[in-house]
Amino acid sequence: MGDQLDVNSAALKDINPKTDEILMVESANEAQHVWSHKARIVLFLSAMRHFAEYLKSQGFSLAYIQHSPKSIVEELKSKIIKEKFTHLICVEPGEWRLKQLIEALSEELQVALDMRQDSHFYCTHSEFKEWVANKKELRLEYFYRLMRKTHGILVDQDGNPEGGQWNFDRDNRKPFPKKGPGLIPPPELFEPDAITKTLIAEVEERYPDHPGSLAHFRWPVTRQQALQALEGFVEHRLATFGIYEDAMWTDTPFGWHSLLSSSLNLKLLNPREVINAVVAAWKKEDLEMATVEGFIRQILGWREFVRGMYYLDMPQMALDNFYNHQNRLPAWYWTGDTKMKCMQEAIGQTLEYGYAHHIQRLMVTGNFALLAEILPKEVCDWYLAVYIDAIEWVELPNTAGMALFASGGRFTSKPYIASGAYIKRMSNYCGSCQYKPDIRFGEGACPMTNLYWNFLIQHRTQFEASPRTRLMTANLSRISESDQQAITIHAKGLLGDLNSL
Repeated sequence: MGDQLDVNSAALKDINPKTDEILMVESANEAQHVWSHKARIVLFLSAMRHFAEYLKSQGFSLAYIQHSPKSIVEELKSKIIKEKFTHLICVEPGEWRLKQLIEALSEELQVALDMRQDSHFYCTHSEFKEWVANKKELRLEYFYRLMRKTHGILVDQDGNPEGGQWNFDRDNRKPFPKKGPGLIPPPELFEPDAITKTLIAEVEERYPDHPGSLAHFRWPVTRQQALQALEGFVEHRLATFGIYEDAMWTDTPFGWHSLLSSSLNLKLLNPREVINAVVAAWKKEDLEMATVEGFIRQILGWREFVRGMYYLDMPQMALDNFYNHQNRLPAWYWTGDTKMKCMQEAIGQTLEYGYAHHIQRLMVTGNFALLAEILPKEVCDWYLAVYIDAIEWVELPNTAGMALFASGGRFTSKPYIASGAYIKRMSNYCGSCQYKPDIRFGEGACPMTNLYWNFLIQHRTQFEASPRTRLMTANLSRISESDQQAITIHAKGLLGDLNSL
């Protein structure tokens, strides 16, 4: 698969070059399953072609099919029938749809299927199910602590957390200074080589109507480039990552972030070597524990946790719609052509680079989608399409489960919602926006602010029932009944015409 580009993959563990053949397929169906960003298509295909070159250089027998109009499973079926293969070995796909199709194909053709677990991850499915078995609530924090102890990461000899606490999240939520982020060392970026340049031209020709730009395509597409990106982040950007990891600023698309997620998700990097590099830098450079812990929690904690939840809850996760939201995704999600400055910035950056960091995804585009009552499937399809690091096992739990609360708190303790005041605090977006974050309704009212208060009014009972959200409704009680009615009326107009915002 295009997201399994690891020479140490479980699929290749006992391969015999004399009797076994590797099949790799570039499928137009995968590029069009959702309306994929051009950069996402180029990234996958370029990384695949580079990996194929490496496999051939190592003497493996490889059948590589370029730009097939067929699906992966259709090409696989043709291959098995034509050459009378009797055994199929693969690593479990990162998408439930493909997993089901491959299993059905093996049954249809009576081919022995050896679908192996992905050894790239720390936690196996059976280990995750064992952890889930006796839990009344499924929460990241307790899973994360178990992972730290199990794998001996940032714990002392007695299993206690380094730095005296498990979580330093409160130290990592600062906005940039009022004058802006200042000079930030740039991430490692890579000029396209001949293979990538060829693909850029091919994708522009084959997928001209797909969203996004290829003008700034500089992502790692090889194992060597991914390692260089890791080294550059640890050496030049890690030390200041934590404190500003939630901050946003115009013309600052990458901030202090690592930009390693695409390499991790394509399997060009192993999470163990990433964490080991960060721990080594912490010991050598005496880095702040808040930064180191915050970064490691995202990989060892949240990344492993959402993968476990994906395979545990599919296919139901893709159908969940706790609030029964039905609004269509506004067309400007695909263009950035909206009057809301925060959405302009987050979506514009996404279309330009295929990237936005976690707060831009969760608290800007995701926050608005929840408040605007957009159908979860349409939002999830958008996230899967536009981000270069999006593979369904990681995208769907983050979008449906966390950003949209579509699973009803199955593994998140509250809806992640905020008004324009939060965005104003964490960015400089609001200063040049025609909407005002402190106005709840009427002329100049910020849609994010209006819809936030409307959401609280509509779901007051749910929010008052939880200690984690009760303070929000306490703030609501300070707003007069007449103003609450005005908020609701204003919101009704917005919700009826989202495309006009």
